[in-house]
Amino acid sequence: MKKLFLQKILFGLILLAGLFLPTGISAQQQITVSGSVFDTKGEPIIGANIVQQSNGGNGTESDMNGKFRIVTEKGTVLKIFSMGYKTKTVAITGPGTLKIILSEDSELLNQVVVIGYGTIKKKDLTGSIGSVNSGSIKESPVVNLGQAIQGKVSGVLVNDSGAPGSDVSIKIRGLGTINNSNPLVVIDGVPTDLSLSALDINTIARVDILKDASATAIYGSRGANGVVLVTTKQGSRSNAKISVSADWRIQNATNVPDMLDASQYAAYSNDMLLNAGMTPNPNWSDPSSIEKGTDWLDAMLRTGSVQNYSLSVSGGDDKKTYYLSGSMLDQKGIVLKTSYRRFSFQSNINLQLKPWLKLSNNLTLSIDNKKSGDWSISDAMFALPVQSIKDPDGKWSGPDGSSLWYGDIRNPVGTATINHNTTKGYNLLTNVSAEITLVKWLKFKSTFGYDAKFWFYNNFTPAYDWKPIAVSESSRYEGSNKSFTYLWDNYFTFDKDFGRHHVDVMAGTSAQNNKYDYFDATKNGYLFDNVSQFNNGSDIKSVDGDVSEWSILSFMARANYTYDDKYLFTTTIRRDGSSRFGSGNKYGLFPSFSGAWRISRESWFKNEFPFINDMKIRVGYGVTGNQEIGNYTFASTYNTGVYVFNGTEVKALSSVTMANPDIHWEEVRQTNIGLDFSLLKNRIAFSVDAYNKKTCDMLVKAAIPITSGYEDVTTTYVNAGKVRNRGIEMSVASTNISNGNFSWKTTVNATYNKNKILDLNSDTPLYQNQYNNSYITIQKVGAPINAFYGYVTDGIFQTKEEVERHALQVGGGTAAGDIKFKDLDNNGIINENDRTIIGNPNPDWIFSIGNTLIYKNFDFSIFLLGVTGNDIYNVNAITSEGMSSATNQTTAVIGRWKGKGTSNSMPRAVYADPNQNCRASDRFIEDGSYLRIKNITLGYKLPEKLTARLRMNTVRINVSCENLATITGYSGFDPEVGVNGIDSNRYPLSRTFSFGININF
Repeated sequence: MKKLFLQKILFGLILLAGLFLPTGISAQQQITVSGSVFDTKGEPIIGANIVQQSNGGNGTESDMNGKFRIVTEKGTVLKIFSMGYKTKTVAITGPGTLKIILSEDSELLNQVVVIGYGTIKKKDLTGSIGSVNSGSIKESPVVNLGQAIQGKVSGVLVNDSGAPGSDVSIKIRGLGTINNSNPLVVIDGVPTDLSLSALDINTIARVDILKDASATAIYGSRGANGVVLVTTKQGSRSNAKISVSADWRIQNATNVPDMLDASQYAAYSNDMLLNAGMTPNPNWSDPSSIEKGTDWLDAMLRTGSVQNYSLSVSGGDDKKTYYLSGSMLDQKGIVLKTSYRRFSFQSNINLQLKPWLKLSNNLTLSIDNKKSGDWSISDAMFALPVQSIKDPDGKWSGPDGSSLWYGDIRNPVGTATINHNTTKGYNLLTNVSAEITLVKWLKFKSTFGYDAKFWFYNNFTPAYDWKPIAVSESSRYEGSNKSFTYLWDNYFTFDKDFGRHHVDVMAGTSAQNNKYDYFDATKNGYLFDNVSQFNNGSDIKSVDGDVSEWSILSFMARANYTYDDKYLFTTTIRRDGSSRFGSGNKYGLFPSFSGAWRISRESWFKNEFPFINDMKIRVGYGVTGNQEIGNYTFASTYNTGVYVFNGTEVKALSSVTMANPDIHWEEVRQTNIGLDFSLLKNRIAFSVDAYNKKTCDMLVKAAIPITSGYEDVTTTYVNAGKVRNRGIEMSVASTNISNGNFSWKTTVNATYNKNKILDLNSDTPLYQNQYNNSYITIQKVGAPINAFYGYVTDGIFQTKEEVERHALQVGGGTAAGDIKFKDLDNNGIINENDRTIIGNPNPDWIFSIGNTLIYKNFDFSIFLLGVTGNDIYNVNAITSEGMSSATNQTTAVIGRWKGKGTSNSMPRAVYADPNQNCRASDRFIEDGSYLRIKNITLGYKLPEKLTARLRMNTVRINVSCENLATITGYSGFDPEVGVNGIDSNRYPLSRTFSFGININF
């Protein structure tokens, strides 16, 4: 019995063990694999990751001798990788010892960069070029490509205007001219003025920005302000791939200024009028009894929303590749009645018709619709809180009563609601090219490009009888603009190795022609607001139209020479003939030269500096031009008129500007010295450039005596100005951690730039940007472009005696509580001679810091952006803190001067401003420096097992926030106010929260 019992126990244990023991069907045999990891020189690689590919959690690292040991299964695949080396996979067929050799990863050096009329490997660059790839572009959940590249390239300042559908402002290496300083934009090889807001960022493969003259000289008379090259995605030789993306966003205004409520405004109004010896509103004798009233800013602003959907299909084979994409964007702006809707389509097709013949076509089509009322952020700030939005009968309200008490600002919410502004745009940008391979090393390419734009404007203002001023009759304005540009490029490329020598030559021609025309008209007198077609108006108020045309013919050549992959030389020359140039200067020549030394390729360098993987020194010089000088500035312009001669009306033609047949392009001469290196097995990549950029022959106003017969009404220009920009650009990209489950990468960009006007053809400065009957910016030799100009404040007069001891400011108008202005020339009188430069809108530093962390299927990124050293002229504060009229004020005026010692910064409130406290002065200059959390994104990629079940390739969902927080001392809505540094009625920048999903099949 005992023996039988033991047999049963043993049989049960065997049976139980059998359930868990591996079989040929249910499990794999566990085996031990050991080995060593070496580089191509036979040196052991420490800390290399050895991970089971099918189970990322099973892995190990190589030790100090490069050795490792891992328990895995027969038939699995091991992935071996280490920073700076190419990843290698090994299939396990059984137990044993492996010897793994990893080769260096030169991907960073072999990246292809677009340089204009061709491409080049990054390692062969001799000029200064910054690049942003599609991965970096998609990190930012924005709707405008310009917003996506903000802060991503050193030396490039991007300002966002905030309004739906508006374009960004891009400036490269400072302002090189007081005229048009925008860079040339080239999309898929076609130079264009198409707004970047018209593009779907999901279709963008990369953006390359040419910065120095060596890089931009290939564009000759259009390269002075830099070049932005946009490349859209192409198909690949693979099965059809389908990508679907969608995101939804909500937006709100940030840092909205606090305005006085009705009670606070009544107290301010009483104070202002009493100080001027006037009678305050008797209904406001007790301001504390008044309720808060209307918050006009809150009524003007709202929560905005964005919907963005995109679908693309791509694929191909040896004979063809294709990429097709369609998208729809619908945005409701944060300002009342503003919106933007865009439909876009992208088609990129490549056909290899013959082994020697390739045809390509890129087509970008977009249709957009912008709508808005007659909005005004300034009026919403200045409207009085004691006024309601609508009267008790439901009609729009208006100031009713004395303007001293109730002001004269028309209802800003009403005008934003009932007035209608619509802009419809239709944009087509396409090119067709044929590439012929004559021999392996010689190709010919011909490209025809076409850029067509149509804009239609429509504005309707109904008649209304609101106070204070009624609009007596309705009015409609309609206009249309058309622009057609044709491009024909033809060039040869020679690319051949001769032993250690490599020669790459491009030579060809480019011809471009543009014709632009517009027509607009205004009619008044519509009987019904809902029947307001143009032909229903009874009174033609204006009819206008014009046409202009320009063309350019260019001859260009570029040669790249490399010896032993160590010594690199590039020379470029372009000759442009432009219709915009005067008859004395129809053609311009634009040369450049640059060289580089890859010092790390020297045999001695590797022994001395083994931790440095690659190092290159660059130097270059070149001349580029800016032909954006207007179409007919070389010719005289005339006005038509009528005068009476012997009692008869006679039509006359009079010249208003003098012809200048010698007018030509603005010229930029630029020197660049750069250093690129990577170290610690390419774990850290660093680049620094120092540049000296000098603009010569800048267009400035000609000094013409009035005795010549020409009035100083319109401007005759001459090429006589000079501007200099000097700066340093730095960028760092590092991989801080990289193992099987976790990686952390950081990018840092920083730019320092100093701008200075050297010559204006006269000692007389140019004054610009007039506000409150005074110019606030000046163009002056020795000063930066757009410098602020005004008086210097010196505190507040506390007593009458202080006023009497000080220089005379305004006779009989100055009193205690007014601003004290400095007498700079010490003549005892404050006048125009005491105005000086009081601020600089150009930042000293632009910087950004980005971090990307990936853990298994999660990814997290945070991007910070900032500027320092710039000033902002807060024009809104002239009224909202002026305390001299019946307009609402910010809560900052609560701390105004009310008696001796009460304030030494905020003056008294006094009607009509008898001391001119609101004159142009540093009172309204504020520090524009800021540090912003520009973007923060958390993404998650669904597991492959799940997506495979759903017959999907990859699925990624993400949540993000744009403009999360801003650290700044600026008191306005936002310190990102544009390159001129003036904040006046700007569309507020928004904080955006978004949720998105991307699916690939």
